[in-house]
Amino acid sequence: MLIGLEIKNFAIVSNLSTEWQSGMTAITGETGAGKSIAIDALSLCLGERAEASAVRPNTDKAEVCAQFDLSDLPLAQAFLEHHMLGNADNECLLRRVVCKNGRSKSYINGSAVTAAQLKELGQYLISIHGQHAHQHLLKAEHQLQLLDAYAGHHHLVNSVSQNYKQFASLQKEFKHLEQQQLQQAAQKQLLEYQVAELDEFALQEGEFEQIEAEHYKLSNSQTILEACQRELQHLYESDEQNACSLLQHSAQQFTELAQYDESLASVAALLAEAAVQVEEASREVRSYTEQADLDPARLVEVENRLGGAMDLARKHHIKPQALVEFHQSISQELESISNNNSRLEQLESEIENALVHYQQASEQLSQSRKEYANTLNTLISESMANLSMENGVFEIALIQETDRVPNNLGYDNVSFLVSTNPGQPLQPLAKVASGGELSRISLAIQVIIAQKVTTPTLIFDEVDVGISGPTASAVGKLLRQLGKSTQVICVTHLPQVASSAHQQFFVAKEIAQGETFTNMLPLNKDGRVNEIARLLGGDNVSKTAKANAKELIKAHA
Repeated sequence: MLIGLEIKNFAIVSNLSTEWQSGMTAITGETGAGKSIAIDALSLCLGERAEASAVRPNTDKAEVCAQFDLSDLPLAQAFLEHHMLGNADNECLLRRVVCKNGRSKSYINGSAVTAAQLKELGQYLISIHGQHAHQHLLKAEHQLQLLDAYAGHHHLVNSVSQNYKQFASLQKEFKHLEQQQLQQAAQKQLLEYQVAELDEFALQEGEFEQIEAEHYKLSNSQTILEACQRELQHLYESDEQNACSLLQHSAQQFTELAQYDESLASVAALLAEAAVQVEEASREVRSYTEQADLDPARLVEVENRLGGAMDLARKHHIKPQALVEFHQSISQELESISNNNSRLEQLESEIENALVHYQQASEQLSQSRKEYANTLNTLISESMANLSMENGVFEIALIQETDRVPNNLGYDNVSFLVSTNPGQPLQPLAKVASGGELSRISLAIQVIIAQKVTTPTLIFDEVDVGISGPTASAVGKLLRQLGKSTQVICVTHLPQVASSAHQQFFVAKEIAQGETFTNMLPLNKDGRVNEIARLLGGDNVSKTAKANAKELIKAHA
């Protein structure tokens, strides 16, 4: 329930602070005084779009604070608890600040939040019904929303929506794969040829590097063999002079010299060791030359293998070393394309099952809608009679379009039908209802649905436009009755509606020093009599008008 509202530098309001009570509260005032400004400020505080034009001229920022009692609002409490924004006293303070550059800041209980969070919380606090709400009543999608809101079968609506999303997701995947398959038909043929060619060549991991090294060795084998034989002569086998015999001779000479100087013994030892190393190396070279096999056939084989790998690499515009990885990659791509066929078959079955689940959920939702539509038909027809439409008949026509393309609302087509005169057939609202009748039907529907939907504060912004006389009195009674179960705030210009309220605010506009100011004042008993008398008779309030005003207020006491 709204318990406090403070407005600073918003539109033509300089500074306004109001306290609000339970029951029905009427807001009245002269035309152009700004009766709806409090509603506009509340809308801003509940997350509506902020604009720089909302800031009062010659000021830096506008600020709106709204205080709510959450004692009987478990959904609002749960929201605050979930976002760690609650406090211990079951009250909630919403604050919105709009700077003159159009930027805004939002707060819940002193913590900075987004405008979207304000809006989400706002749906649990207030429901605003504007003066043009009856125009929305002509739209089929809005009619369906009203029926579902009254029925309260959110689980059924959610079930249809989720089953539709599953069905749509599977269909999207199927169409994507089907299109992909068409595009990949030529690609598949090319991949099959490429994979078959690479499969036949069967290059192994690291094989190219191995045959490249072997080819280099084989192509230079004659040069290697000749060089080894020549160096073997120099190292050991030459009869004239070789490195081994020279080292042995030098080692012997230094051994003899060491008799005269012991420090040369180490030189002799090193030379002897070197001679041994040369002799060992010579044996290794001899063994290599003896085992060397000049194999022209193997060279041809390796050259063919190496050339084949390089030809394939050039064909695919890659390095030969990357052939194995490329082979694996296109094999996986070909396998993926082949797997699409089996996935498409699987998807056909899944789509069929998803459609069955969607149809079952839609059927359950449709049956529930029919049940609650029958209840609403009776209630709204009775309410129309109370609103001076004694012969009015209201009916919600639900047509099941089972061949309709699946959607997130099911396959019901809804139409609000009405007959306002005896013998007149039921027809869509737009065809038979006048502006005043449409406004009354809209109000009747809003009040009935509000009694079912748990919204603590209902705001009606001049929803009584286009009615007068006994009808206005009936509207007033209807809103006052609603005020017994929930807080009702009504902006009105009708004395019959204003007199029905439990309390009343008067909005006045004044001009001082070239500036316009709007104030909203709570009215006491005498103030209410004078204001309702003004609504009855105009600015010149007569004794008769006052007497009539007292009678109107007394009738609701």
